[in-house]
Amino acid sequence: MLKIWGRSNSSNVQKVLWVCADLGIDFDRLDVGGKFGGNDQPGYRAMNPNGLVPTIQDGDLIVWESNTICRYLCNTRRGGAALYPTEPGLRSQVERWMDWQISKLNTPLAALMWGYYRTPEDKRDKAALEKFRENAIGLWRILETLLESQPYLAGDAFTLADIVTGIWLHRWYLYPIERASRHAETEGMVCASGNASRLRGAHRRPDQLNAAETASAHANVTLRGD
Repeated sequence: MLKIWGRSNSSNVQKVLWVCADLGIDFDRLDVGGKFGGNDQPGYRAMNPNGLVPTIQDGDLIVWESNTICRYLCNTRRGGAALYPTEPGLRSQVERWMDWQISKLNTPLAALMWGYYRTPEDKRDKAALEKFRENAIGLWRILETLLESQPYLAGDAFTLADIVTGIWLHRWYLYPIERASRHAETEGMVCASGNASRLRGAHRRPDQLNAAETASAHANVTLRGD
């Protein structure tokens, strides 16, 4: 059985859990990282020298880096091609948004998370947080513009591109920040009549992620931010 190391409220672990739920992959998960610790232990570092989560073991194979894990699972499990197409052109449309999530979206969204949830209020750099907020709004506008002409990020089908960005979309709507109507950002991605209906699943506010371990991620994946 697939083994996953990583706390369930980690954004990167949630990507993997969402894929597992979507593909019906059974797994055992161990709480590692954050308040659980364990990621600095020699045994864990031997598997993942970065000391980050998630890490998976599939048979004798160890895989780390969340987006790589998601691709691996799609490449090795039945039905994975629906989330990660095998045709090179279609696959490129998925991969570019997965890369964009890491290279562009992660920076401001992670900075907002650290600033508001892991930094005491009297120590927050408000000017920097405002810059990150504006940067994030600009990035969400890119997706909103795209979704005006197609239902999902990579085209007509829900894919890994929607999963890895959907995790952060959920957090965006939980952050204690202004999402003013004057900004044409991604509120349409989660409204009842908007596009990317499956991204709306990432915006639902359950208490914890455990349901993602057994339920369909399309409609019922549950998320809890850091």
